[in-house]
Formats: sequence, structure tokens, C-alpha cells
Amino acid sequence: MPLEPKSAQFVEALAAAGDPPLHESTPAIARMGDMVAAGLTGRGPEVGSVRNLKLDGKNGRFRVRVLAPAGPSRGVVVYFHGGGWVLGDIDLQYDFVGRDLVNRTRCTVVLVNYRKAPEHPFPTALEDSYAALTWVSESLHKQGPLIVAGDSAGGNIAAVLTRWARDNGGPKIDGQVLVYPVTDCDLDRPSCLDPANQLLIGREAMRWFWDHYLPDEASRSAPDASPLRAANLAGLPSALVYTAEYDPLHDEGVAYAAALRAAGVDVTSEEAAGEMHGFFQMANIFPGYDDGIELVSRYISTFADSFGRQA
Repeated sequence: MPLEPKSAQFVEALAAAGDPPLHESTPAIARMGDMVAAGLTGRGPEVGSVRNLKLDGKNGRFRVRVLAPAGPSRGVVVYFHGGGWVLGDIDLQYDFVGRDLVNRTRCTVVLVNYRKAPEHPFPTALEDSYAALTWVSESLHKQGPLIVAGDSAGGNIAAVLTRWARDNGGPKIDGQVLVYPVTDCDLDRPSCLDPANQLLIGREAMRWFWDHYLPDEASRSAPDASPLRAANLAGLPSALVYTAEYDPLHDEGVAYAAALRAAGVDVTSEEAAGEMHGFFQMANIFPGYDDGIELVSRYISTFADSFGRQA
């Protein structure tokens, strides 16, 4: 189907403004764009409680935000935000996403503000996120499922951590939600080359993100950077893989879902028709956000209900 009309208008307005594309910008300038988008999104809904904490990573600290429902929590979702490992922040649009997930699922949501490239390149984001996951497992995970979730680069982190947890003997992850995840460093897949997908994020923007996150191109094919290339995906938790129709990452998301399924993992695959990469963080900006957050919340809620029946 055609690109969703408001998304198309948004892209046209950006083009008319004449600002340089992301791949010609610096991380500092690009991060200012996050603040503009956050202003359009606005403040998130109220939740039962909010706790801001600092955790220890290697050679530094990073923040997490624990958002809990007003009543009993049915599980814990550890959410890793997108932004190409360079952009994004738990204080901006993702605070809205996290709060919305809490109220829709009645689960506790932990937002992880992992340190970002280029100041903190690969594998800092993974190490911080694994430290956060371990802390959650030890401190918060009392009942209900433990689910990792993320979009784009955050989906990459979530996917990698499921394998780390499997191979390290924990923490035990019960489910994973991957929203248009980065799963491979190959920028020559058809969806990445398709002119129709060069919108908010295109092929050159993905190259820019990779260059900041992991400058050594030869190292990008390692499974900790490109989880699609892992030799063994068996034994990983049940997954929702949610792709967008107009997305340079579309094909690698579909390929990762197929690889998980071939390895015997229970996979639910969904595609956001007419949507482009980035829509999932665009609350109050793109109407696709409402459909997307409802789909993800329904999956998590159904998963939590099923987990409760098995307990």
C-alpha cells in the first residue's frame, strides 16, 4: 500500500526545509533533532510509579528508568531504545513509549539509557544493556515473564542479549519483541537499496550509524553486531518480529524471523503496512504509532496471560 499520508507529508516537509541529511550531520547536531521530535510527541501518560537509577557499566555509569503500573505487575519488559546506537534517550520520546506500554500491558517497563557511540562505541551499548538486564533479573523479576524489547538498534541489542543470556546461563529471558531490528551489516539487500525506502532513515544513514558504532567494517559481520549471522539461534525465547513496509531494514528483519523459525524458535511475524522506519517512536505524530503500540502491547499481554496460566 502507499506510504501512510501523514508520514509522506512529514518527509515532504523535511525535504522542503532544505536541511542536510542525517549522514552529512554530526552526532551532536543530529541529537538536537530528537529534542524537536520529543516536543511534538509531548509528555507521556501517568503511571503507578517512576524510579530513576544509575547502574555501573565498564568504566562508567548509565541510567535506567523503572516505570511500574498502579496495580500488581504482570511481568517485566526491559526496553532498549532505537537511534542507531548514536541517537535516542530515555528522557525524550521513549519515555512516552515506556509509559504507554506500562498502562497497556500492566507490566513494569525498564528503559535502559545505554551509553552511545561515537563517544562509547561497540560493544559498550551491549555491555551496559546486559548489566541492566542482569540487575532487573536480580532486583525486579519476581513473578511473570521477563521480556526484552527494542526497536531498530534497540532491537539489535535485544536480539544479541537473548544469545548472551542463553550462552552465559542467564538471566532467563522468556520473550523478545523486536521492532524493525538491525540484524545484519549488509547494506545491499533489496529493501536497503529501494529508492522508496530512503525516507527518515535510508541506506546512507545506516552507513553513518555503523561508522560511528563500529568503524572496523570487518568486525561488523560478527554475530554480536549482526545477530542474523550467529551460527546457532536454537533455544532462544519466543519472539515477535515487527517490520515496516517502507524500511531499509525490512528484509533483514524478515530474514531474522525466518532464521529464528528455522532454528525452532516460536516466532510471530507482523508487518506495519504503509509505515516507514521510525514510526514506532512517533506518538502523537504518526497514526501508525497507535496501531504499532497496540499490536506490541497485545502480544506482551497475551504472552503474560499465557505465562501466568503455565505458572
